[in-house]
Amino acid sequence: MKKILIALAIALLAPLAMAQTHSFNIGAVSDYRYRGISQSRLKPALQGGIDLSLPSGFYVGAWGSTIRWIKDIERAGGLPGDNELELDFYGGYKGEIGKGLGFDVGLLGYLYPSNNLNPSTNTTELYGALSSGPFTLKYSHSLGNLFGFPGSGNSGYVDASASFEVSGFTVTPHVGYQKVSGNGGYSYLDYSLTLSKDWVGVLWSVALVGADTKTIGGTRAYASPANGRDLGKAGVVLGVKKTF
Repeated sequence: MKKILIALAIALLAPLAMAQTHSFNIGAVSDYRYRGISQSRLKPALQGGIDLSLPSGFYVGAWGSTIRWIKDIERAGGLPGDNELELDFYGGYKGEIGKGLGFDVGLLGYLYPSNNLNPSTNTTELYGALSSGPFTLKYSHSLGNLFGFPGSGNSGYVDASASFEVSGFTVTPHVGYQKVSGNGGYSYLDYSLTLSKDWVGVLWSVALVGADTKTIGGTRAYASPANGRDLGKAGVVLGVKKTF
């Protein structure tokens, strides 16, 4: 797993000289939600990344965010609990199968530096997506354990989304299903509806986000070990992002 993540990092740095275009982004959200689950204990997070477009449809990128969930699990288990960062490295290829039908395939690695959990929360996924007009259907497949769940190799996430322009705003509905292999009680459906607008060179957004998580032994499957709050509860997330 670590070798794959290191290779992804090298793959990101090596193509800098041959990149056709590149962009940087930095932003903040009132709550970092990933697949409907809060990664920041329902609190704000800082985020940023870089994307490189390579010749013939290839691309690589990296993205990072502050998080709280790993630190909370570590401290609840009596471990040092000092990990507050997620780093993602990805690369893939985009193209067209036919007129109006696009595809996107790639590899994505989630790296959590200095985490002390066993199994490790570091995760690698293969993904593939099809898009037509405003609609996108995507599937992601874990190559090993998923975010630290033991015996969860070959977990899958399928999601459908769309993007519509309405009166100068972008409306993005989304629904997805996360299957956690070997840990069925942690599988769930998530959803979101996002409204965004580019104003004065900054992308502003507001989203309704939530996840239909299960209850295990009287406790929500994704309850925060720090305060017991449901990390998949429906809530409003505000965001701001600047791209250079």
